[in-house]
Amino acid sequence: MRLLFAEDEADLNRIVTEKLKRSGYSVDSCTDGEAAIAMLDAAEYDGVILDIMMPGTDGYAVLKHLRDVGRQTPVLFLTARDAIADRIRGLDAGANDYLIKPFSMDELLARIRAMTRAVYGLPESRLTAGDLVMDLAARTVTRGGRPIALSAREFALLEYMMHNRNIVLSREKIEDHIWNFDYEGGTNVVDVYISYLRKKIDAGAEHKLIQTVRGSGYVLRADD
Repeated sequence: MRLLFAEDEADLNRIVTEKLKRSGYSVDSCTDGEAAIAMLDAAEYDGVILDIMMPGTDGYAVLKHLRDVGRQTPVLFLTARDAIADRIRGLDAGANDYLIKPFSMDELLARIRAMTRAVYGLPESRLTAGDLVMDLAARTVTRGGRPIALSAREFALLEYMMHNRNIVLSREKIEDHIWNFDYEGGTNVVDVYISYLRKKIDAGAEHKLIQTVRGSGYVLRADD
């Protein structure tokens, strides 16, 4: 999944961004609200993590912009202010969750999983497609009970396809969700990673889950 992280404290921004990337997320980060708005206008995100007290345009203003343009992207506020009135203001403004600094990285990851589950209507951190099972919390994948080892990027791509199973996804849509603005790879990167996934997910299986729709893109097709 692709996340936007806006935090004006440089060291915290760098540390959290690195940990989110190591956890398999594609992350764009910035240190002020104006940059956050520009990124939100230029890309589609699965989740946004906003520091409230940023210089100039604060987190409340960024959230207001997001909601004013009709985007329901889930937003988690980060703040050092723990007054109940501040939490109420953030939630009433349209935030989905609220985390007070200092925080545990494990808790942040759990809250990200929870708010994205809510968007997709999932009761738990577990995705299935036929005999393919993905546990988002444990970061494991099995097919027919057989463990499948995936790289962070392969895991992110499979997660996106499983969230959108039976929906044809264009190469452009996949690339926009899985790779951030810093990516400088080749133009066929989606095809390359689809090939990697097919070898690991579909090799030897009677039913091929990952299918090509000529001229349109790819789909993870499951009947259950």
